[in-house]
Amino acid sequence: MKKTSLLIFLALSVYSFGWAQTAVKDVPQGWHLLNYEKDGVYGIGVEKAYNELLKGRKSVPVIVAVIDSGVDTLHEDLKPVLWRNPGEIPGNGIDDDKNGYVDDVYGWNFLGGKDGRNVNKDSYEAARVYYKLKKKYGDSIPADSTATPEQLKEIQLYQKVKLLIEGDAKEASLNVMFLKNIVEKMPWADSILQTALQKQEYNGDELQRFKPNSTDESKAKSTLMALFLGFQALEKTNKMLLDMTSEFYSGEKSKAEAALKEPEDYRGEVVKDNYDDINDRYYGNNDVMAGTPMHGTHVSGIIGAVRSNDLGGNGVADNVKIMTLRAVPDGDEHDKDIANAIRYAVDNGAKVVNMSFGKSVSPEKNWVDDAVKYAESKGVLLVHAAGNDSKDIDIYDNFPNPYYDNDTASKAGHWLTIGASGDPGTGGVIGAFSNYGKNGVDVFAPGVKIYSTLPGGNKYGNLQGTSMASPVAAGVAAMLMSYFPELSVQQVKEAIEKSATQLNNTKVRKPGTDEEVNISDLSKWSGIINAYEAVKYAQKLTGEKVPEPKPLPKSKMKKSAKG
Repeated sequence: MKKTSLLIFLALSVYSFGWAQTAVKDVPQGWHLLNYEKDGVYGIGVEKAYNELLKGRKSVPVIVAVIDSGVDTLHEDLKPVLWRNPGEIPGNGIDDDKNGYVDDVYGWNFLGGKDGRNVNKDSYEAARVYYKLKKKYGDSIPADSTATPEQLKEIQLYQKVKLLIEGDAKEASLNVMFLKNIVEKMPWADSILQTALQKQEYNGDELQRFKPNSTDESKAKSTLMALFLGFQALEKTNKMLLDMTSEFYSGEKSKAEAALKEPEDYRGEVVKDNYDDINDRYYGNNDVMAGTPMHGTHVSGIIGAVRSNDLGGNGVADNVKIMTLRAVPDGDEHDKDIANAIRYAVDNGAKVVNMSFGKSVSPEKNWVDDAVKYAESKGVLLVHAAGNDSKDIDIYDNFPNPYYDNDTASKAGHWLTIGASGDPGTGGVIGAFSNYGKNGVDVFAPGVKIYSTLPGGNKYGNLQGTSMASPVAAGVAAMLMSYFPELSVQQVKEAIEKSATQLNNTKVRKPGTDEEVNISDLSKWSGIINAYEAVKYAQKLTGEKVPEPKPLPKSKMKKSAKG
């Protein structure tokens, strides 16, 4: 999933005297699980649902597939909820269940090689497509009137990616320019601060409280606080921050170079499948951690970290098994890997698939569409993050999407697109970075300052993005399927959408702007997911009698919604 640009944060923090406090108040850890009436935050009422509606009720386990960067399979809060392939004997080098994947104990890594190597970094799809078509057409693009239908489609794609690359390269060059000096100073600043704080590991909160005693300490603090605030990652350690910054900087450099330099074939050199053949699908390896599990570990914990075990935070769903499918590198994912990951999830029993990733170009969308149709035929819900570019995805492309053949009249009925909501305490009811769309985004779910599992066995922290909002929705879907297994996938989707907390008459900030709009202009169902009301809706669908929903106090909602 693309990261929110740091440019505005760095411009404000670095060049406006560094490390000033942010202007928003705090929210409780795990605020996304709480509810407005009792706790005063715009959470989804998970705890209330368990305490009042689901207590003592029987449930069945539900498998949720997480297509992502990998998962820390040794994490204390995830080990008990990880899916284990019942037909596979670990480590014997045999495809025991004969599903085509050897030793796929926790899932599968579609970014691995048979020799054990793995793809961590990859290029951007627009650059891959641009150079592929440039080799074919060069500067002699056939006129539309003389082009075949196939050529016309390619030409339109060629023109689109050319514009994307040029635009991305310009923005990325600015980010590289702003970041270059900071990145070069990071090791020096970190060394100074480790000595001053008398510890090798510290987080942003500790650094924010630290009072420098010299000019060097002041400069070092200003340098790293700019990054802690830019990433909104005060809970993260200095090592995590440096790794995140280096990764972001490397990605921006790649974008900046894309207009001038053909990207490396990172995936092809490692995976060694026939990429042009979608039926060549038994590639990869079983290393689902693969050295890059930050994103997927956090996502997995949001869905199903063990509840009420006095460790870290609670997941949304309490009877879930997380299937790990690694298909998202640092860079853009490949359509073939996503299509095969969806098929693997469906074939191995997943009922919900979380997809916290996205890109602006999908050259083999028909492969993904076929996999989406396959999931629909098997009653599997697909949940996708809307993206973090503060854009209207009714206008701007964000793939994968539920529109077969890019036709908005032919939409998958088992798909949820989720935008990121927040709270006045996190800066606003709608995440400033979130994509939106009156038709393209179904509902919003908490995605700002979300506390969950991090790699390292026993580590936890906050991340944010629509990447965090999507698993909140996936967790609610798993909860409904677990306690109401008789519901169809369409009914589960209906329950989530139609029970959302309605804010249609509430003004919110349009992401990326200071403009105030109705939330009905930003999403189809004009609201924020509400787990408590979703359970009540499911009860109605199954014929149970439940009390009428209690609306939120309008005066309080309107007063606080602007953040």
